[in-house]
Amino acid sequence: MSAILVEKPGLLSTVQDLGRDGFQHLGVPVSGCMDDWSARLANRLVGNPDTHAVVEATWTGPTMVVDGPLRIAVTGAVFDVLVDGRRMRTPMTCTVPSGARVEFGQRQRGARAYIAVGGGIDVPLALGSRATDVRSALGGLDGRRLAKGDRLPVAAVSADNTIAVELQSPEWVGAPELRVIEVDGAGEHAFQDFCGARYRLAAASDRTGYRLMAERPLLEAPGMMISQPVVMGAVQVTPDGAPLLLMADRQTTGGYSVLAVVIAADLPVAGQLGPGDECRFVACTVEAARAAAIDREQELDRIAGRTP
Repeated sequence: MSAILVEKPGLLSTVQDLGRDGFQHLGVPVSGCMDDWSARLANRLVGNPDTHAVVEATWTGPTMVVDGPLRIAVTGAVFDVLVDGRRMRTPMTCTVPSGARVEFGQRQRGARAYIAVGGGIDVPLALGSRATDVRSALGGLDGRRLAKGDRLPVAAVSADNTIAVELQSPEWVGAPELRVIEVDGAGEHAFQDFCGARYRLAAASDRTGYRLMAERPLLEAPGMMISQPVVMGAVQVTPDGAPLLLMADRQTTGGYSVLAVVIAADLPVAGQLGPGDECRFVACTVEAARAAAIDREQELDRIAGRTP
C-alpha cells in the first residue's frame, strides 16, 4: 500500500476530514478541518470526494516522503514548497514519484495548509470520521498530532501523470474581516460595540476557539446562562466582556451568552487565522449570508475546474 512518511511533523499537523457529525448529543465534538473549503479544494484537485481525509498543517508545514507514486495537492495557507526538488507555491497539484520529498518552506499568508493525496489518507474510522480530536485522543492517527517517523497509509488508487499546476490563491486567505449575524436577544448596543472594535487573537487561541483581545471589554456583556448547544463560528462573551470565537474542536454546549455567529461563507476565512493575527467583524443580514455562501461554493467549483 502507498503511504506518506513523516520526516518532520511541523508545529501542529493532524489528519482531518469534514468532521464527526451526529454525536454532539453524546458530548462528542465535531472536529474536522478548520478551513473545510481549502480541504475540499485539495481533495478535488487530486480527484477525491470532498469527504476524504487530508493532513492539516498549522503555521509551519511538515516534511514528508512519498512511498509509491502519488498525486498530491496543497491548498489553504500560501506556502513555498519544494516538491521532488522543484520549487512551487501553494495552492498547487502534481504527481510525485516514489521516494520524492515534499518540504514546506516559508509561509506567506494564512495559518493552515491542507495536503491531499489521490485515494485519501486511509487511517481507521472513529465514529464514522477520520478527523483528529487531540483533546480526547479520538480519530486520526492514534488520536494525536503527527510525529517524526509516522507512516500514513494511502488508499489504493492509480496515480496519473498530472502536469504540475500552481493556482491563484483566493484573496480571502489571511484576510482579517469576518461577517457576522447578530443573535436574537444579544442586545443591539453590545452587538454594535462588538462590530466597532478591532481584535487580536491571543496566544491561547487554538482549534477549540480564539480568544479575542480588544482595547476595551464589550459593553453590556451578558453573564452566565443555562448551557445550550453551540456551533462553529459562534461568538461567546464572558462576564468580563471578553469575546471567544468557537472553532472546529469546540465543546458541544456552552454556558456563556452567544452574541453573534460568523456566516458560513466566512468560516474558512476564520480558519486561516492564527495567534497574533488581527481581525474585525462586520454586521451581515441573513439574505446576504445566503448569497455569500452560494458565491463561495461557486468559487470552489471554478477553481477546482468543475465549471462547464
